[in-house]
Amino acid sequence: MKTPIHSLAAAAAILLGASGAGHAQVFDSGLPAGWQCAGDCGTAPEDGSVTLAPTGGTRYGWVSTNGGVAGVRLPGVGAPADSFAGSTLRSHLFSAQGGDALHFAFNYVATDGGDFSDYAWVRLLNADGSQAAVLATARTSPGGGAVPGFGMPAGAATLDPPFSSVEGLIPTWSPLGDDSGGCYVEPCGQTGWIGAQYTIAAAGQYSLEFGVVNWVDHSADSGLAFDAITLDGLPLAPVPEPAAAAMLLAGLGLMGVATRRRASARAGARR
Repeated sequence: MKTPIHSLAAAAAILLGASGAGHAQVFDSGLPAGWQCAGDCGTAPEDGSVTLAPTGGTRYGWVSTNGGVAGVRLPGVGAPADSFAGSTLRSHLFSAQGGDALHFAFNYVATDGGDFSDYAWVRLLNADGSQAAVLATARTSPGGGAVPGFGMPAGAATLDPPFSSVEGLIPTWSPLGDDSGGCYVEPCGQTGWIGAQYTIAAAGQYSLEFGVVNWVDHSADSGLAFDAITLDGLPLAPVPEPAAAAMLLAGLGLMGVATRRRASARAGARR
């Protein structure tokens, strides 16, 4: 009998107690196991002018161009040489069914205004790393409008609010490094937390990618904060590794044997 991986994940959650189900406390204990960072990524509590996500936990995840690496970019945005240092954070693989509702929240923070169009994105990736969908984009612009990002692929997620600008005070935020509290060219600031919802199109295994890039130069850093990530109201359950899946099946088999033995014992006692 073939047991679908998502069924194994659900069974694992039952066996482990799944005490946090229904809560979007993704980063309260740091970056989850299996998440992969290129560049500069981390978690933070309320920090400077960046507050916690309204529906998130006591810490949120972030990526920043401060400490970013070369070669990071969103395909289709300008020439490759225009995307300087950047960072990405990819989640572990998770299983989803067509029609499942994916929710998350994000906040774009920039110290680089004017024509220095730093940008950020959230993508849904297939198991092989290919793009399933661009979910949301953000980009610094001379007029302050940031979400959706201009000159970027259209985002497939429904956003609340649907349009946001970088505004407010000059951002103070530790992930920006030495640029925290600075502004190269106005407007600088943050969009504030934006809610996003996307309906999974087809059953499969996926990962989420959060990215940010410094445009044209290495100066004046930008970053993206994110949290409150759920799939149909539950935290993203990692796809079990083959060995873990085999152990889980063995554990479920032992549970079945024990149940049958108890049933046989009860039947014998009644005779």
